[in-house]
Amino acid sequence: MPENSAEIFAGIEVGTANIRATTVSVHGEVLARREAPHQREDLISEVGKLVSDLSLGQSIKSVGLAIPGLVNRETDRVLISTGLPSVVRADLHSELMKATGLRFELENDANAAAYGEYISGAGRGARDIFYIGIGDAIGGAIILDGKLWTGASGCAGEIGHVTINTEGAECVCGNTGCLETIASGPNIVRRARDRLDRDSTSSLSRLATTEDFTAADLAREATNGDDFSIMMIERTGKFIGTAVANIINLLSIERIILGGEVMQAGDLILKPIIKEAGERSFQPCFESTKIVAAELGADGGAIGAALLARDAGGWKA
Repeated sequence: MPENSAEIFAGIEVGTANIRATTVSVHGEVLARREAPHQREDLISEVGKLVSDLSLGQSIKSVGLAIPGLVNRETDRVLISTGLPSVVRADLHSELMKATGLRFELENDANAAAYGEYISGAGRGARDIFYIGIGDAIGGAIILDGKLWTGASGCAGEIGHVTINTEGAECVCGNTGCLETIASGPNIVRRARDRLDRDSTSSLSRLATTEDFTAADLAREATNGDDFSIMMIERTGKFIGTAVANIINLLSIERIILGGEVMQAGDLILKPIIKEAGERSFQPCFESTKIVAAELGADGGAIGAALLARDAGGWKA
């Protein structure tokens, strides 16, 4: 227990269009939330303003920053990130500390979300988890015995780049047929548009009248009973379920947690994931694994980043 229990910890997640931020107490209680538009070149000033807005007269001890990319935690360097320009990546850690006067912990966004779920969400009570975040990209993270396991290169858990279809579309990683090329938000939309274009019966879908729909729109229409959207979500669930089966067979892990905007479809996507995983897994492994939806929602990455900042300083309550 810290001497000053009034100290708080901030967590910030950098998204494609927005930045989400939270503060937590030493006990992990969420105290405040903020969201702001994100401009790639203005990250330092954006983070500085959010930190100032979040303080609410209290002392922020340290800040966790969750970013889309590969982070070396030992050197506090961003190694790879398609979401940050190279000029920002180069000295991000030192620039943030200079701008705010606070200690910063940098972490991959999926790792941060996994840690948040492990401590405060769907991973509570589990010893080991695998987290999958399904949004604009597909990220993964592994926690073993309470610690993030990032592997020799720092990028363990990249389930989005597991091959699902060897004759599929080319991925940003250079491979073809990765899970991300099929089940990430933009690629679900791409598959839906292809289907709408070639199948006249699909024109009955409400999505056919919308020019710029997103994966979140498709998930919403599925929950509203749109048959086409339900079909696309269920097929996406089968692809994800195949990848989940591979995780189960390889790790026989206690709990697999699925988060991200695509999971807004709820049971419409979770059930086909579980069904496909069950059909493709070694049964003793499948029966010892729970497959569940994340609980922290859109704030999961920011909450996890704040908890990582807390625990990196040895302040776990």
